[in-house]
Amino acid sequence: QVQLVESGGELVQSGGSLTLSCVASGFTFSNYEIAWDRRAPGKERELVAEISSGGDRTSYAESVKGRFTISRDNAKNTVYLQMNSLKLEDTAVYYCSVRVFSRLYWGQGTQVTVSS
Repeated sequence: QVQLVESGGELVQSGGSLTLSCVASGFTFSNYEIAWDRRAPGKERELVAEISSGGDRTSYAESVKGRFTISRDNAKNTVYLQMNSLKLEDTAVYYCSVRVFSRLYWGQGTQVTVSS
């Protein structure tokens, strides 16, 4: 079955950097677009970044553009989210997601907390 396992979240100071990882299994990873979403306390889930199956096309939410970079390694079934210049408002649980056969899957998420 489809599994997504996120890691890399931790407590970081404002202005700092983190790299999140998401390891996928249960589907042909290189055939699918992958996204990173986040949910902050009391807020709706927000799409943060997406990457095409081959990794040649990416898109970002305006709130993270220029600070976050999504990438993937299809040989390792892994997608990354490099986060720089972190702000307090980036505090959230971060999830990777994939739509396989019209069904959307998420991992369990990884907590990112940005402190002042």
